[in-house]
Amino acid sequence: MNVQVPKNISAITPYPPGKPIEELEREYGISGSIKLASNENPFGPSPAAVEAIRATLAGLHRYPDGSGYYLTQALADHLSIAPGRIVLGNGSNEIIEFLVKAFVCEGDEVITSHPSFLMYQKFVQVRGGVNHVVELRDMIHDLESITRLVSERTRLIFLDNPNNPTATFLPYGRLESFLNGLADHVIVVLDEAYIDFVDESVRYDTMALIDDVAGRCGVVLLRTFSKAYGLAGLRIGYGLMEEQIAVCLHKVRQPFNVNLIAQEAARAALKDSDFYAKTLRLTAEGKEYLSREVEKLGCISYPSQTNFFLIDVKGDATALYEAMLKKGVIIRSMKAYGFDTFIRVNIGTSEENGRFVRALGEALQECGYV
Repeated sequence: MNVQVPKNISAITPYPPGKPIEELEREYGISGSIKLASNENPFGPSPAAVEAIRATLAGLHRYPDGSGYYLTQALADHLSIAPGRIVLGNGSNEIIEFLVKAFVCEGDEVITSHPSFLMYQKFVQVRGGVNHVVELRDMIHDLESITRLVSERTRLIFLDNPNNPTATFLPYGRLESFLNGLADHVIVVLDEAYIDFVDESVRYDTMALIDDVAGRCGVVLLRTFSKAYGLAGLRIGYGLMEEQIAVCLHKVRQPFNVNLIAQEAARAALKDSDFYAKTLRLTAEGKEYLSREVEKLGCISYPSQTNFFLIDVKGDATALYEAMLKKGVIIRSMKAYGFDTFIRVNIGTSEENGRFVRALGEALQECGYV
C-alpha cells in the first residue's frame, strides 16, 4: 500500500487517551482503584437521566431527532435564549470541530493558549490552518499577547474559561476590554466546560457577551453535560451563539450527530435541580478539604474555579504519579504541559478524597519530596 498522507495530517499526534482502570489494575497488580484524573463527576449521573435512559431504550430502532428539537427547546427555556442560537454536539468538542470546518480554510489563522485543550489545535491542523499558540501568563490567558497576534487571516480565538489545567477564570473587565478591541471578522470561542463550578463571587453573565457584538467580534460559548450533570459517557454538549453563526454550523454538521439516549438524558438532567445543586455543594466542600489537607503535607494548592485543581508537589510529578498509581489512586501528571512538579486532581467523593490525601502523604515520603 502506498497511501499519500497530506503533510498536515501526518504531522498530527493523536489525542492521548487514558487507559481503562481495569487495564491499569491488571498492569500494576492492584484492585479497587479510584480515578481522579479526568475531571469527571464522582457523584454519578443524574438519577433522572438514568430513568430517562431506561424509558428510551425501547426506541433504539429509530433514528434520533436530527434537529434535537426537544432538548434545544429545553435549553432555550432554561437559558432564556432563542432556540435558533443553540447548536447541539456529540460533546462540546464537536462544536469546536464545526467552528473550524465552517470558518477555517487552508492558510487561515487560529489563536489558542498553552496549556489548554489540545483538540483546538488538532482540528485546525486537519483543515490546513495555521495555529498561533500563546503561553499563559501567571497561569491565565495572556490577552494582550493574543491581541497583538490578530491579523486579517485570523478567524477564531479559543479561550477555555475557566482554563484547563490551571483552573483560572478571566476577570470580566479584562475579557470585555479584549473583546471590544477585536475586529468583527474574528470569532472568540469561550469554552465554558467548567462554568458551573465558578464561585458566585467572581462569576459574571457570559451570555450577555453573545448579544453585544455591534462593531466587534462574534462570541460563541461552549458548554457540556459531562461535568456538573454527570453525563460524560454520553458525549453531549452545546454551543450558544449568534444565529448567523449557528446557521453556518448546521451546514457542516452530520445529520443525527447527537444520539437519542444522550438527548433524552440531557433533557432530564437539566430538570434535576437537586442533583445539580448537590454536585456543586459537594464539589465545593471537597475542594476546600483537599486544598487544606495537601497544604498540611507541604505541597502548594492553587486556587480553582473548576472541579479540579493543581498541586505543586515540589518534586518530579511523573514519579509521584507512578507512586500514587501503585496505591490505586489515578491522578494526572502535568509534566507534559510544562509544569514539571505539578499534578492535577479532580474532586472525588468524601471517601475518595480521604484516600487521596492518605496516599499522597505516603507517596511524598517515598519520593523524598517532603
